[in-house]
Amino acid sequence: MTLQISNVPLAQAECDWLIVATAEPVELAGPLEALNGALGGALARLKESGDLTGSAGEIVSLRGIAGAAAKRVLLVGLGKAADLDVQRLDKALMTAVREVTSKRSMRVAIAVGGAGGLSRPQVAQSAATAAVVGGSGPGLYKQEAGRYPLESITLIESSDDSGAFKASVERGEILGQSINLARELINRGPHEIYPESFAERARQAAADCGFGCEVFDEGRMRHERFGSMLAVAQGSERPPRMVVLDYRGADPGAPTLAFVGKGVTFDSGGLSLKPTDGMLTMKCDMAGAATVLAAVTAIARLKLKVNIQGYLGLVENMVSGTSYKLGDVLTARNGVTIEVHNTDAEGRLVLADVLAYAVDAGVDRIIDLATLTGACVVALGEEVVGSFTNNAAWGEQVMAAAKSCGEDMWPMPMHSHFADLLKSDVADVKNVGPRWGGAVTAAKFLEKFVGDKPWVHLDIAGPAFASSSKPHRDGGATGCMVRTLVEVASRAAST
Repeated sequence: MTLQISNVPLAQAECDWLIVATAEPVELAGPLEALNGALGGALARLKESGDLTGSAGEIVSLRGIAGAAAKRVLLVGLGKAADLDVQRLDKALMTAVREVTSKRSMRVAIAVGGAGGLSRPQVAQSAATAAVVGGSGPGLYKQEAGRYPLESITLIESSDDSGAFKASVERGEILGQSINLARELINRGPHEIYPESFAERARQAAADCGFGCEVFDEGRMRHERFGSMLAVAQGSERPPRMVVLDYRGADPGAPTLAFVGKGVTFDSGGLSLKPTDGMLTMKCDMAGAATVLAAVTAIARLKLKVNIQGYLGLVENMVSGTSYKLGDVLTARNGVTIEVHNTDAEGRLVLADVLAYAVDAGVDRIIDLATLTGACVVALGEEVVGSFTNNAAWGEQVMAAAKSCGEDMWPMPMHSHFADLLKSDVADVKNVGPRWGGAVTAAKFLEKFVGDKPWVHLDIAGPAFASSSKPHRDGGATGCMVRTLVEVASRAAST
């Protein structure tokens, strides 16, 4: 896909589809007034008939038109300008792009301008991201994919181009490509994405984007005392891997931010076997690791002045005669002993060792991401990420970054009494608590492996993998939290 910027009048944009966003109520002024004139008053007639209102998510398409260089025009509603935010803008633009990507080789132009309280560069970034993400679907193994990348995208900006505008377009394109990397890795089947192949994809991305990548094999993991993570892996024929990504964009003495991702490339539940319905989508249980890899590639390509370490804990949780068992007592890297009460609560066992390793490596702040608990989905639904922290100020910073990106996140309680639910008679801790408060007890378990480092745990079990399609996105992997991690890094770079 080629992406370019142009300041031609809307009616002169040569393309298969011209996409124009309209606020509610529709005002035929400026470039929209000129387009209406070129189309012989077609927009005014649509408005008069009530078919063009600008309401949020409204789609109006004009085909077989005369008077414009575009073959077709698509108008997408933004809703009331006063209510417009990044999330609503993203959804509208994604909806529009997805409307035009069901055929191959589409050339698309998008009219870009300030909208509501959003600046031209903000709109341009969203448009560039939508153009990239909207042309990529989950049909990786279909003979006819059903959704196709755009051949070209032209962002039409009526004002003179500025450095900030061009930088926003570039950032939006990079974010879109990184989100698609996460989506692709998550959507691929476990026959393709397993610890070794995932680690190889990480090596490839590091070589392409210019950051360091070190892969730990089983021997290195035993040497590093990854007793908890190795226990999860021992039932599978696929050996585990731990990947360390190293991006150095700031001075050596600058703080280092750690992103830690759960990478269970397939989760059968182990001896605590999942039913078919629960296991069907468990290729997505490595979404945390995919998100970290995608975010680091974006940060490196954007050349942000920040130091980032990414940690990916990659295992399969399978059933065999060598599977770890209920009642086993594991010893994690930091010496904490863990009594296993449920082998399907394996993600926290993987993260325990990886988090402890990050702490020992001397990182300054940590964010971990994991499709960790169904309990978080019960609490917050499929669209909202649960946020847990041991440091209120750090948690608020991550929340603010997510909000600015239009990604929904909600703070969850971390009261000390939840830790009491994990007490064991034979070890330092159990790996699960009772039925109630499961998302919180999982976070309290992880807290035992971060020491006094400022830490945020993001439970992405709901938003990482959509159960069905909506007008603004396909079902399957969503790439959620890639933008938030990049924004956190951007803000760290500016301080």
